[in-house]
Amino acid sequence: MSHRWARLLLPNLAVCLSSVTVFYCLVLFNAPQQLFRDSDAGWHIRTGERILSTLALPRSDPYSFSRAGQPWLAWEWGSDVAMGAANRLAGLTGVVWLFVLAIAAVTWLWVRLNWAVGGNFFLAGLFAAPMLSTVNLHWLARPHVFSWLLLVGFLSYFETAQPRFRVRDGAVIALGSIFWVNIHASFLALPVMALVYAVGHLARPLIWNLDSDSERKRALWFALAAIIALAASVVNPYGLRVHAHVIRYLADGELLDRVAEFQSFNFHANGSFQILLMTAIAAVGGVLALIQKKIAHFLLAALFLGGALRSARGLPIAALLLLPLANGAITEALRQARGVRPQLRRALQSFLQYSDRLRLLDARLSGLAWTPLLALLVLGWLRLPLIAAQTGFPPDQFPVIAAGELASLPPNARLLAPDKYGGYLIYRFDGRLKVFFDGRSDLYGSVFMKDYLRLVEVRPGWREQLEQRGFTHALLPLDYSLVPALEGIGWRELYRDEVAVVLQRELGRQ
Repeated sequence: MSHRWARLLLPNLAVCLSSVTVFYCLVLFNAPQQLFRDSDAGWHIRTGERILSTLALPRSDPYSFSRAGQPWLAWEWGSDVAMGAANRLAGLTGVVWLFVLAIAAVTWLWVRLNWAVGGNFFLAGLFAAPMLSTVNLHWLARPHVFSWLLLVGFLSYFETAQPRFRVRDGAVIALGSIFWVNIHASFLALPVMALVYAVGHLARPLIWNLDSDSERKRALWFALAAIIALAASVVNPYGLRVHAHVIRYLADGELLDRVAEFQSFNFHANGSFQILLMTAIAAVGGVLALIQKKIAHFLLAALFLGGALRSARGLPIAALLLLPLANGAITEALRQARGVRPQLRRALQSFLQYSDRLRLLDARLSGLAWTPLLALLVLGWLRLPLIAAQTGFPPDQFPVIAAGELASLPPNARLLAPDKYGGYLIYRFDGRLKVFFDGRSDLYGSVFMKDYLRLVEVRPGWREQLEQRGFTHALLPLDYSLVPALEGIGWRELYRDEVAVVLQRELGRQ
């Protein structure tokens, strides 16, 4: 077998761990259902289909009666189109296939980032376990998965950047920024990361006796990268409006305090050990990076670890970016270990040398010839009748059966349903049945959120909210205290199962 064919056919660690990720995602994680455990996937898919049908972006809300006609920015329209196209071609099976492959590609890039920072072969394999255990917290059929590809990919690019800024660098950064701003709201992370590297290189000669000219050149490289990334992000259908919208949304603490995924993770929950381990490794890596004069790595660790502790949705990002940086810092610390006992020093040298040899062997392999086959195998698995029949929104979490009772509602019906059902109802009825609330919290705002919580939690003033909205029907989870409250004022039960109940307001009563 020629060297070229051996490289294409023999898999390296990145391909092996990507294949493990696919198995884990499909079989152990149960991706055909668990990717849809957040109903926001529903309105993303339908928005993408709407864009494909009209060849235009929606400018006002098409899905709710509570915000009907209000201006709406479909700020993740590129991801919506990809999801809508996948659904058109193969239904929700196609959506699962798209995201499983994207998740596998994230793992592939994660391994490459380990190599870009000089990570150890064995530590990369070891850290893969807490990485996957943390990242699967946010394995969802939502646009943020595509942003992970860009986060990990650009961090690798920054780590391997040449000292001289080339036209090619500017083109890669500009095109990447344009793509990013049109698929996910995290696009500002690109100029921020570049700015962190610029600050790190400027600060290094001020603290240590280093070559100032070299550090200034590196700082200039990243400053140019930050400027280009920020300037290119204006290339989107909304221009600077999307920047203002994202900043305003993230600065609205009153709203974010009421959005579950922006709350801190409960480290006392069952199965949280791997996540706790990830944060500990990331913290150790940040401290070692500062000792090793890697200010940018230290600042990135502080930034992303702080964000992860504040918001659960930041934990996967910390795992993807900080574990490789920690690998590089720990590996360098082991290489520079001094004053240890001779036996331990020899063991460390053997360990590092063996890892280096494996790294050299890994660099000669790729296994990329198997990736089309892997993609076909994933599709074949998803199209198995047993798997395809179970693909979709989990029926134990969403009103899959109860929603059938809503098909005969009159066009002017006003349905009271929680936000966690909103995206599912948008998908189920393709926008024909208007919802009260869904996961687009940036559209509804903090005032609406407070009124909503007052209603569904039966707080003082809930009756006024009920009358103001003019609800005619309700679709609620069985454990909501609002169910007996509505029944207590005369609402009649139309349907009940193990998940949800459908209620109707009796005419003349409220």
